[in-house]
Amino acid sequence: MTPDRERRLFRYYPEDFGALPVRVVHMDLVFDVYDGHTRVSSALTAGTLDAPLPSLSLNARDLDILRVESAGYAVTHTYDRSAALLTVAFDPPVPPRTEFTLDTETICRPSTHVLEGLYYDGLCPGGPPTQITQCQQWGFQRLVPCLDDMTAKCTYTTTIIADNGYTATISNGDPAGARIPCAPGRSMQRYENTKTPMAPYLFFLGVGCYDTHRREFEYPDGRTFALELLVKPGSDAAAAERALDILADAVMWVHLFTGPAQYRDPGTREEVWRLVRVRDEAKRSGDARALEETRKSLKELISTITPGYAYTGAVYREIAMQNSDFGGMENVGNTTIAANRIMPGTDTTDPAFEYLVRVKAHEYYHNENGSEVTGWSPFEIWLNEAVTVHVENQHHAFLFGETYSRIKTVLDLLDPAAGTLTLDRGAGSMPIEPDGFNDPNDLITGVTYVKAPEFVRMIETLIGREGFAEALGRYHDRFRHANASRADWLRCMEEVSGQDLTTMAAVWLKEKEYPVLTVSPAYDPAARRFTLSYRQSRSPGGRVWEFPFRFALVDTTGGDIREATVRIADEAGEIVLDGVDRPAFLSLNRGYSFYGKTAYRPPEDELYLQVEKDPDTVGRFTAFLALADREMLRLLEDPHAVVPARFSDLCAALLADDALMEEAGGQFLTIFPSVEDRRFAHHYRVLHDARREILAAVAARGGEILLRVYRQAAGAPSSGPGSLEEEAAAIRRRQRKNACLSILATLDTPEVHHLLLRQFQEATAATDRLAAFSRILESSIPERLEILDGFAAESAKSPTAWESFLATVAASDCDDLVPILQRIESSPTFSIEQADQQRALYGRFALNRKRSLETEEGRGYLAEILRRLAPVNEYSTVRALDAFAFLENMEPRHRVPAVAVLADLLATLDPGAYPAVYNNARRFLLGAPEAVRAYEAEHGAIPALRSPAP
Repeated sequence: MTPDRERRLFRYYPEDFGALPVRVVHMDLVFDVYDGHTRVSSALTAGTLDAPLPSLSLNARDLDILRVESAGYAVTHTYDRSAALLTVAFDPPVPPRTEFTLDTETICRPSTHVLEGLYYDGLCPGGPPTQITQCQQWGFQRLVPCLDDMTAKCTYTTTIIADNGYTATISNGDPAGARIPCAPGRSMQRYENTKTPMAPYLFFLGVGCYDTHRREFEYPDGRTFALELLVKPGSDAAAAERALDILADAVMWVHLFTGPAQYRDPGTREEVWRLVRVRDEAKRSGDARALEETRKSLKELISTITPGYAYTGAVYREIAMQNSDFGGMENVGNTTIAANRIMPGTDTTDPAFEYLVRVKAHEYYHNENGSEVTGWSPFEIWLNEAVTVHVENQHHAFLFGETYSRIKTVLDLLDPAAGTLTLDRGAGSMPIEPDGFNDPNDLITGVTYVKAPEFVRMIETLIGREGFAEALGRYHDRFRHANASRADWLRCMEEVSGQDLTTMAAVWLKEKEYPVLTVSPAYDPAARRFTLSYRQSRSPGGRVWEFPFRFALVDTTGGDIREATVRIADEAGEIVLDGVDRPAFLSLNRGYSFYGKTAYRPPEDELYLQVEKDPDTVGRFTAFLALADREMLRLLEDPHAVVPARFSDLCAALLADDALMEEAGGQFLTIFPSVEDRRFAHHYRVLHDARREILAAVAARGGEILLRVYRQAAGAPSSGPGSLEEEAAAIRRRQRKNACLSILATLDTPEVHHLLLRQFQEATAATDRLAAFSRILESSIPERLEILDGFAAESAKSPTAWESFLATVAASDCDDLVPILQRIESSPTFSIEQADQQRALYGRFALNRKRSLETEEGRGYLAEILRRLAPVNEYSTVRALDAFAFLENMEPRHRVPAVAVLADLLATLDPGAYPAVYNNARRFLLGAPEAVRAYEAEHGAIPALRSPAP
């Protein structure tokens, strides 16, 4: 037991997960599916360990228990519904080291809004309701009595009996024969998942009506399997084929560019990549001769290298899910992906397209990392996800460019609204491996998907990419078809590299926050010696961080004098470089080599020179952010300050730099509504207004340059879908164009209104149209509300467009925002049960803190949202609570009213029914003691902070 359990902040702690009482061998399942319930017959085969087994407790949540039997044993059972446990007693006890089979017959019922277990996901046209499962992490126990544990890996056979009106009945594994009639109006389909033992959370079952699109995937050596895409009836066939092409690219990329030997023979791998596209085009065109010749070349080339992972099944499916807490979920051969992200279309925005490319590679790679090799417990979900995201990032960089991809990640780190570095210092932050959690979904955060991959990347930097690839390959080979702990993963890294990584990991995985490295340079001209003194901040637990630090001395022309990567492992020290000339500037934390921040305040001239000359474009970008931070702070400290012409000219010049924009995209010109100075860091309105003042100054001084760049981009001919590399280039160009438009929009003049209206009316790309619409909504254009209503009606015709519309409006800054959102909520198209709409409308509004926390109207609306959303979807509610991460640092006049929102929420919530929401709200308040004291001085004690947690 955890000490002091009554005052614990979490429902689950590491000691709640121990060794299983039996070895799970196989599950033979029969699902008899009806509209309102499913009857499940299960034959669970397990083996006892070294002692007799008198009883066995199975996880069973919200099931009707009809029958429990075991051949050769008299059994009795008790079902504790509140504890979700079915306990079976055997008479006599099952002997040691003996296999036995436990037969159960139960009923589960699909939900409309609990997106776990079996739930409804739309309707078949004129037929039965679509039903799908979501089992991460404990959804399987909502289907059948089981040992719902990540270590309960076993093989499966699954039979689905369902209405003939379903076009697809799907589960894990390969089909064992055709779907056959079994009763009037019903049919049966059997699947065998017997090659790869599977953890329960990876189980999938789906019955629905889909358009199924299929293509053959062919490896370079000639092996084949089928790719299938299951999407909503009536979906665009060309878009589905494009989605399959993108998936096929991801599967081939994993085969060619991952694995222990991935960095050997790069030229051969690139040539195979090129020839695969030639071969596939020959297939499409029916050119038999070219096909034969290309296949021969491919077989010869692939035999000379060691490729990476190859899929082991006969079919790999992607299935569209309309309602889910997740954008995608791997399920051994059946990946579910949000319907709004599974295939590209005219309503797909550029960020959504990038996500689409990422999620396909990510979920497919989980077949090896996560499915074949699985972590031990939910505390190590990060291990499954971080390595997979690391590979996903490599795939994204391969297609979109290393620089563009890395800047994208740096923006995810630094974003002041929901960036990982920002939230990692908030009251709700948890370590990569936290002390506890309330619900496994608590672990699906930026810490798992951004910070943990950055930890993995730091390991790669320290041991070298070739060593990392070899170690990862060793990890996958050693623990294939088994479970592995983070100690197992680290051991493989240490064996290959010969480095101690365990000490480093102990801090990074178990402590929240991040290091701040303060540096001070000195140069001795006589000795030609450069010294960089450093001191790092300690972790919240008082420990020293270990991390790679990459930096360079750079001359006035932008040439590197010397570059170095060092392992920082002490609190303070010096790095000495001999025989070097005096640098013109320092390029620090190159490529963002460590997860954290560097504290260094060089002269302003050096920063300007770095923005213009640093050969590391990520260094140029962080230098620009540092300049922008200084300008923001100048405006905040002095109400009479003006934006200097030098900075305005720099912004315009960067957008006019063709080479930079082609490499980095318009994202380079990001000016956050934030400052590093803690006096102002969470004063949201004044920060927003200061940023707008800077952009207005850029527009006023550089307007002609911005108009020229904008018109040049707007006049470029649009082309249809090309290769992914061509799509990436088009996205970078659109970013540049819309960055110009956004800056010009601050002028709010009739000329700018004309630009906005024209782009909104004529745009062919969804991103261009939304960019114009968001600026129109915040403008003084007289017909802005008329445009809003018309765009709402148009967007409501497409779930993808509707989601984008909701997010754009919720994030906007206009005085009538709350009435606008309330009007949108009343639309028949809006559904509070749909997770994508919850995230888009409620999640985006919550993080729009200048409106949601710093206005009375916004706080009232947010309080209403949280009360209504908690019973519908805890996960979305918890994510909305992130808005309160910095209560303690808000302006004093806003603290007490913001605390009141959480205090009132806690007073109305049943902590047993909504533990994740309740405990996270408590954590945010406990992390803001001064704000709470101020509230309690006015309103009295908050009872929830003085009573035991559930």
